[in-house]
Amino acid sequence: MPVRAVCPTVRHYRGGRRGHGPEHPTERPRCRDSMAAMSDDARREQWERAGEWPLTIAALVFLLAYAWPILDPQLSSTWVTVTEVLSWVAWTMFAVDYLVRLRLAHHRLAFVRANLLDLAVVVLPLLRPLRLLRLVTLLGVLNRKAGGSLRGKVSVYVGGAAVMVLFVASLAILDAERGHPDATITRFGDALWWTATTATTVGYGDLYPVTTEGRLVAAALMLAGIALIGVITATFASWLIDRVQEIEDTARTASEHDVQQLAAQIAHLQETVEELRGRG
Repeated sequence: MPVRAVCPTVRHYRGGRRGHGPEHPTERPRCRDSMAAMSDDARREQWERAGEWPLTIAALVFLLAYAWPILDPQLSSTWVTVTEVLSWVAWTMFAVDYLVRLRLAHHRLAFVRANLLDLAVVVLPLLRPLRLLRLVTLLGVLNRKAGGSLRGKVSVYVGGAAVMVLFVASLAILDAERGHPDATITRFGDALWWTATTATTVGYGDLYPVTTEGRLVAAALMLAGIALIGVITATFASWLIDRVQEIEDTARTASEHDVQQLAAQIAHLQETVEELRGRG
């Protein structure tokens, strides 16, 4: 049953001042601001639901436009221009999405504080590749296969985020390092290997960034790798604890069943003894 909001009212008088002339009292709710806020929140949620897939497709297009010139350095200037146009179109969609959500937010300062990464991605063009994290919304489609448990959904999101972080970091480090005279990362295969060893905190040292931009990518990847390892470890520990708990519950249930059967047998023996005594 829906719950209706109860608004306090204030009485107004029309047709004269109180005590002077005829009065026509009317009531006006004081919670118009609250109702407006609820309306804005509903419209923002509707906007976010409607824009989820278009922005996801835009992120996929942005990924293609970002990766293609890096993976194919011999790409013709015409196609390079096409990829740049596609990147700016996708970035424009992200900017419009942020501005609309900001416009519909009732508390805009709180919205900005809660979406600092989105703001940085829109304002700072150098951080635009971070907007590819929007692709994590694709994993929502896989929720049906992940099961109803929270752990299953976390596993899907963590796995997808790990793949995206590794791929984007490989592209970023290759773009930053290739062309430098002292670079050790000059091929995409080398970039993937370096990304895997860095994200897992192994760090063999055979490959390493030499540019400032490459070292910034490495620092961000180290933090992301530590976070992913922590989530994976916590998820596995939670799964292991649940398995042990299930075994203990099964054993406890079996023990209780055995005790009940034994009590029933003792009661039956007592009844038999009582009957034998009665006959004697």
